[in-house]
Amino acid sequence: MSPILVRPVREQLEHDRVIRLLQAKYKRKFEVAINPGNEQTMPVGTGPSAWFPDLVLQSQERSRKLLGVVEVETAESVNHLEAMSQWAALSKLRAPFHLYIPASAIDSARRLVTDHSIPVAEMWAYHAIGDQIRFTLVQRAQGEEPTRPARATVEPAAPRPAAAKTSSNGGARAATPPRASTEPRARPSRSSASAPPRAPAATARRKAATKATKSSAPRRATAAKATRKTASARSPKRR
Repeated sequence: MSPILVRPVREQLEHDRVIRLLQAKYKRKFEVAINPGNEQTMPVGTGPSAWFPDLVLQSQERSRKLLGVVEVETAESVNHLEAMSQWAALSKLRAPFHLYIPASAIDSARRLVTDHSIPVAEMWAYHAIGDQIRFTLVQRAQGEEPTRPARATVEPAAPRPAAAKTSSNGGARAATPPRASTEPRARPSRSSASAPPRAPAATARRKAATKATKSSAPRRATAAKATRKTASARSPKRR
């Protein structure tokens, strides 16, 4: 709670509600202590210079190392006095300073942070939607890791190289090369093939005549022989 400002009851209830919601959110990664309302449970620092931020983020180890402080503001507490006294002091600690403000006070908070040179690790805005409160990241310092738990992203596995097969005698065989394409090759059509040159018509007729002459020659000789025998039979014999 701010040592300077006394908030209205309604704003104080909303302020403490946001603190408890943030406690549940940060509890996944940190050991979280809270100082809602007038409670002063977990101080930061010692002696009269100790501060009681709304949330104190510590490591989950035994050392309980301080890892961050969170301050939640309402519309009434975003002003110059709050920035100069509390924001400036919490930002000088050896831990990131996170500031939560209402969505209606984003411009004022940015202007105050810039005017007073207050290093803020993360600035978040919150607004109510019905019974729920939503948080939106406004700005983050360069090189600062987000304290909000991020979802794990699964990267696609790289393709594995083809492993060499092992033969029965223990030796390694090289991977089988890819087979050639089995698509049938296009054959030239018969119509496109060049036809053999045809013989001239005169040569064809000459060959046919020669063949006919050869086949008729024996017939003529037989006929002539038969004619001679007939003539000799008819002629009278001389005595």
